[in-house]
Amino acid sequence: MRLATLGRACPALLWCLAGWPLELLAKDETPSAASTFTFMFENDLFGNSDDQYTSGLQIGWLSPDLQRYEDEQRMPRWLLPVVHILPFINGENRQHNIGLTAGQQTFTPTDTQAREVVKDDRPYAGWLYGGVSFISKNDVVLDTLEIQFGVVGPLSLAREAQAFVHDLRGLDKPRGWDNQLDNEPGVAIIYQNKRRILRSTNPAGLGYDVITHAGGALGNVFTYLNAGGELRVGWNLPGDYGTSIIRPGGDTNAPSSVNDPRLSSREGIGVYLFGGVSGRVVLRDIFLDGNTVSHSHSVDKEWLVGDAVVGASLVLHSWKLSYTQALRSKEFKHQQKDHNFGSISVAYTF
Repeated sequence: MRLATLGRACPALLWCLAGWPLELLAKDETPSAASTFTFMFENDLFGNSDDQYTSGLQIGWLSPDLQRYEDEQRMPRWLLPVVHILPFINGENRQHNIGLTAGQQTFTPTDTQAREVVKDDRPYAGWLYGGVSFISKNDVVLDTLEIQFGVVGPLSLAREAQAFVHDLRGLDKPRGWDNQLDNEPGVAIIYQNKRRILRSTNPAGLGYDVITHAGGALGNVFTYLNAGGELRVGWNLPGDYGTSIIRPGGDTNAPSSVNDPRLSSREGIGVYLFGGVSGRVVLRDIFLDGNTVSHSHSVDKEWLVGDAVVGASLVLHSWKLSYTQALRSKEFKHQQKDHNFGSISVAYTF
């Protein structure tokens, strides 16, 4: 099945799956006093290329489980009234978490040695951002509302970051960064719902689960609707919500169940394989549509984009190490081929 077809099929199918009434199976879980720190690195060098979405770097922290958001003492008190009226993330009989993220992403055309604008190829662009997320969860359902803010353009320092990496690897530096998008502040509000719609009955040993996700984003940097799912099969599956590439609302490496090998008293080792698909309907993508107000290079984007991922994860006591290989369908009209990149994720629960 071509990824373009996948992008068309996923949203309708997995929006239905996301509504599967399995929340009735959720068990009361003892809250975890552990925080989780996650480091993620993505690059298309794992796909033997150096264009399109060429690199990403993100760090994140997730708070211990909270009965109420105000239990996080470092949270500004003036923010609490706002948090309590936000949709989706104030469900009763759930644990809550607060997350912080910071990251940078880099995008380049295929011909990086041309000094002039390559009209039928994507613009040079970078995105430097931070985010705060609010999570409401139990063992079956997880809702995330994230607010991202940052800057696109020279202030993103994507040009300098790519030059540094190319110097380290002895590669030619791209010559067209003078044509990158102009500086523009960016903001996005992202919602994601994840559901564990199927799982094996045994919490330890050989097992499997299926996790769906559905949601969307609204902002001047990106606006979209998305849906997808992931199958995991392995030994001592962690009680989290899967392994994600860098995407808004996607970092779910923190344990959500006391049966997670990182939290339980049993042997703290687990290993599993996973595969997943995701599709999104793209209404706005500044990295293809160009700057919102100022004139800049742009291309005609594809409205439907699909991702297919496969990978493996190892849980070793407090650590979780994951590698994901991702194949993304064409994102704009004259893109020469689908894009292939790799993602490494290291999470530490403490």
